[in-house]
Amino acid sequence: MEIVPVIMAGGSGTRLWPLSRSLFPKQFLSLATNQSMLQETLKRTFGLETAKAVLLCNENHRFLVAEQLRTLNYKNARILLEPAGRNTAPALALAAFDIINTRQDGVMMVMAADHVIEDTAAFEYAVNQAMPLALNNNLLTFGIVANAPETGYGYIKRGAQLADSAYQVEQFVEKPSLNTAMQYLDSGDYYWNSGMFLFKASVYLQELKKWAPKIYQACETAYQQKTEDLDFVRAGKDAFLASPDDSIDYAIMEQTDKAIVIPLDAGWSDIGSWSALWEIDGKDTNNNAINGDVMLHDTKNSLVHSTSRLVTTVGLENIVIVETKDAVLVAEKSKVQDVKHIVDRLKKNSRTEALNHREVYRPWGKYDSVDNGDRYQVKRITVKPGAKLSVQMHHHRAEHWIVVSGTAKVTNGDKQILLTENQSTFIPVGVIHALENPGKVDLELIEVQSGSYLGEDDIVRFEDRYGRV
Repeated sequence: MEIVPVIMAGGSGTRLWPLSRSLFPKQFLSLATNQSMLQETLKRTFGLETAKAVLLCNENHRFLVAEQLRTLNYKNARILLEPAGRNTAPALALAAFDIINTRQDGVMMVMAADHVIEDTAAFEYAVNQAMPLALNNNLLTFGIVANAPETGYGYIKRGAQLADSAYQVEQFVEKPSLNTAMQYLDSGDYYWNSGMFLFKASVYLQELKKWAPKIYQACETAYQQKTEDLDFVRAGKDAFLASPDDSIDYAIMEQTDKAIVIPLDAGWSDIGSWSALWEIDGKDTNNNAINGDVMLHDTKNSLVHSTSRLVTTVGLENIVIVETKDAVLVAEKSKVQDVKHIVDRLKKNSRTEALNHREVYRPWGKYDSVDNGDRYQVKRITVKPGAKLSVQMHHHRAEHWIVVSGTAKVTNGDKQILLTENQSTFIPVGVIHALENPGKVDLELIEVQSGSYLGEDDIVRFEDRYGRV
């Protein structure tokens, strides 16, 4: 029976703000390597005998997932869209129903898209150790061998030994106090809860139906009501929203007698904070983790991350500095968990810095908001070869397009024109228009918007190849 990687990519984490934003969270960032965490999660499975993966994400991230699969040249994966966040038990139910429907059955290798595993060989060994037990209708989870009294993770207490490196799960434990975590570490009977699992799709659904029938029924109906377009499978919204919001631990693993834990010592981290990233990053001679255009003097034990400009420091220690085009974070390394309070305030004040970067990705390419002011906005737009923006119209703004490089095929009212470098066109308010790249290289252009309202919601779409009408 084939292993089916099931990757949960639906999170909208804020603990790595300002690099991570709710519409571009950490699983899509390149943090530990030059590829994104989602891509590294997929690559981790390449040494195993696996079928094509199933990816779970939300509607807002669907094109990011598809684009990252494309750049990895990973084809034919199933991308399941959750209508709303309902925790891991319902999400995995959708994946299990899809595997049963499309492949009769398979062994689900459940992984989060935003974790790091440094020792791939140890990971493969643990999966191969777990595979016979999963085929024997057990529910396997992977417990991380603890090397510190970590208070930010849940724990798994092992029970009786069932086989080499396999133990019955005795108890799942919530995040402990420091004293309790030290006791866990000293006992040797507790592992960090990694959130990774291995089990047959059919067995998961059997246990779900037994222990959480409301989740089972809601997700079965939601999957039966699915629709498919482009690369995406959308579950029925109303049925899915009727599901209880429960984790797989709470819904099944804490109740079933089929739960087995496999120890995993493979350099695992969930990169839950900037200090956690500092822990795994390479360091200079002063124990600093640096990325980008950075110049340090008399600085120690710090993380400095630059994305768009030179960042310099003098006389600092145990500091985190993260620079992006539209926001800068400066924090004491021991206090980085409190960045969530900043993000909460940004959301409360409806600040865009909580949602998106200045550079925003779209299925056709991306745009960078270079400048804005009263009644105007300037964007640098990149359109991928063969891509086309929707046929659209604006009620409140006019647009002026200037081609920087490449070729633009422009629909401007009832006219179609081709524009090349240094050529331009003007789109008046209320005129139906479209932009397409008919060439084989990226189209780069400058867009100047002017008008009484410049919000992204002033778009009336008439036709769209990405299903956004």
